[in-house]
Amino acid sequence: MEKFGRSKSVKRVEDIRFLTGQGRYVDDIAPDGALVAYVLRSPMAHGAITELDVADAREAPGVRLVLTAADLEAAGLNMGLKGSRATNRDGTKGAAPERPLLARDRVRHLGEAVAMIVADTMAEARDAAEMILLDIDEADPHLGLAPGGPQIHAEAPDNIAFDWGFGEEAEVEMAIARAARVVRVEIPDNRVIVNSMEPRGCFAEPEGDRLHVSVNGQGVWESKKDICFHLKLDPTLVRVTNPDVGGGFGMKAMRYPEMVLVAHAARALGRPVRWMSDRTEAMLSDNAGRDLTSTATLAFDAGNRIIGYKVESIANMGAYNSQFAQGIQTELFTKVAPGTYDIPAMWLQCTGVYTNTTPVDAYRGAGRPEAIFVLERAMDQAARELGVDPLDLRRINFIRPHQFPYTTRAGVTYDVGDFARVLDRAVEKADLQGFAARRADSAAKGNRRGIGLCYYIESILGDPEETTRVDFNADGTVSVFVGTQSNGQGHETVYAAYLSDQTGIPMEAITIVQGDSDLIATGGGTGGSRSVTVQNTATLATVGQIIETFTSFLADHEGAVAGTIRFDDERFRIPGSNLTPTMLEVAEMARAAGRTDLLSQSKTIRLDNRSFPNGAHLAEVEIDGETGQVTLARYTVVDDFGNLINPMLAEGQVHGGVAQGVGQALTEYVVFDDSGQLLTATFMDYAMPRADDLPMISFTSEPTPSLYNPLGMKGCGEAGTVGALAAVTNAVIDALDGKQAHMPFTPQRVWQAMQGL
Repeated sequence: MEKFGRSKSVKRVEDIRFLTGQGRYVDDIAPDGALVAYVLRSPMAHGAITELDVADAREAPGVRLVLTAADLEAAGLNMGLKGSRATNRDGTKGAAPERPLLARDRVRHLGEAVAMIVADTMAEARDAAEMILLDIDEADPHLGLAPGGPQIHAEAPDNIAFDWGFGEEAEVEMAIARAARVVRVEIPDNRVIVNSMEPRGCFAEPEGDRLHVSVNGQGVWESKKDICFHLKLDPTLVRVTNPDVGGGFGMKAMRYPEMVLVAHAARALGRPVRWMSDRTEAMLSDNAGRDLTSTATLAFDAGNRIIGYKVESIANMGAYNSQFAQGIQTELFTKVAPGTYDIPAMWLQCTGVYTNTTPVDAYRGAGRPEAIFVLERAMDQAARELGVDPLDLRRINFIRPHQFPYTTRAGVTYDVGDFARVLDRAVEKADLQGFAARRADSAAKGNRRGIGLCYYIESILGDPEETTRVDFNADGTVSVFVGTQSNGQGHETVYAAYLSDQTGIPMEAITIVQGDSDLIATGGGTGGSRSVTVQNTATLATVGQIIETFTSFLADHEGAVAGTIRFDDERFRIPGSNLTPTMLEVAEMARAAGRTDLLSQSKTIRLDNRSFPNGAHLAEVEIDGETGQVTLARYTVVDDFGNLINPMLAEGQVHGGVAQGVGQALTEYVVFDDSGQLLTATFMDYAMPRADDLPMISFTSEPTPSLYNPLGMKGCGEAGTVGALAAVTNAVIDALDGKQAHMPFTPQRVWQAMQGL
């Protein structure tokens, strides 16, 4: 048996099937003969529906069903998708306009679902959609990041979704008034499209009186709740599964109408129905990310310590509320923005504005990169205006190791950290001493070179509760049932290796079972970098219970004293006996003795506190002096993720996250014209990062184990993006000698900045 030690790199076992075409993605496993659904979407951003005639489409060849909002209402469905509401500064609740499953009376964003056609083939469904008479009295759209303009919802005067604030506004203003220096900077955060490798999709099939819905999401339980709510079904009648999922990024954890429509169609027809988005459809209908502008004000004393911090943001919320976006907006600023720095007073305000762009604005990765980006951009600008080295300014304001546990002004208590040590290691790994020579070499070629730092801290946890169930099977294998859902992170490898490490069960005998609401009663899904920390903590508790019950069984079976039996991570040791059974052997002994009650063990845990991954990103860029082309020349990451279960997978997560952040900083940009038409709706127009946009990324772990969970972990899924946005931006601004430019740093924008335009 191969023994996997803690913090040992293990290659991903799931990659074998992914790389050989054996993945089980939702569109691969839809039932044979399933009908095909096609969604007719609004070609306009805003307007009143004056005609929607589907009579000809219903008679078209191969068509089995056409659904409109009127049909859903006649069938008795609950029409409005659930969404969160923020609390305004005056204590009132933010706006809560209905988001209907299908557009009713009006369309409020480009690509809004108006009708669904179900046919034998996709070609027939598309042909029928062409026969629908849809007339929209076009109205002016509201596209800008400002209140007012054409009204989208009657419930939201001036298109304001919410006006939220947190902190000590009066105290901050006094701090600014008495500060030795004050720095203000406006920081736009450009809109991006998530573009998961696998677009959204689902299928639904009747199973007797029950309904099975398979969706490529980030957990099954919220989807099940939504289906039961909209279709008014008893939960016992609904099964939801998640097969293999090709990327989630938080976007696939959110609510969309298509899953509900497909489920309703399958029930109405008594036939399986499938739907799969294509890429342009995804760009129109998926929840997008970012798109906010923040003004940060930092007040410093004479020693360059921050004494006051203020951020005022305007956020594009899209056309409707999601179940997460406004909640994240609140957490984003209260929990993270004060972050790394010991800020005596802070005031954080955000106004959400509805626009006719996407259905909802989600934050890609949901890793609070917006807040870190704002703070770290402001710190870099402050260093420039104060005449201080950017690294020294961070060091001055770091929380010191002896100050932990440390409670921030947001009321969050950090358990442990050593920020200066992490930063020093990053300086070493990035060869900062050699930067001056590299800059001189670039200058000799007529180019510019800059370096940028981001020191981030974020919180992870999401749902703090999770359950692990371990079943010992008759064939000598073990099934582990988990409440998280892999979207490509390598959960199958991490969970199996961890259980193997704790129990001595060979990894090849362990199967991870996820994403099935019939097999797994509860779960928190995947999001917020929670999965490995929370799930493996539950696994650890389950292993403890197995050891306890197996020890008791062995004591009775062998006539030994339970308190003298020990388990050494591979075998049980019974004093005075030559018997040293493995955990699998004890399971077989229990089965032979009729103790099947011991063969399925489950434990639920709850983590009461978040943990706080942090780290330093140093980006080095070179700008072509003639064209303005930005090349990312070097990239260094030193992270404190606490203890690592699989360092190789953690490094891979960081690499992917950095690529995502670099993509937004250098190439990705969503563009609408004045009528609300999306001009970047294909990969011909929307530039995703490519391999040649990235250098080799240096990754180093510099851990201080968390005290808030027994594994000492801090989570790592979102860290790469959190650090990359500000690090790359600060590097470009440094290369431009402080001249302001904004993401994405395209050659045109950078060239204009170099010319002072």
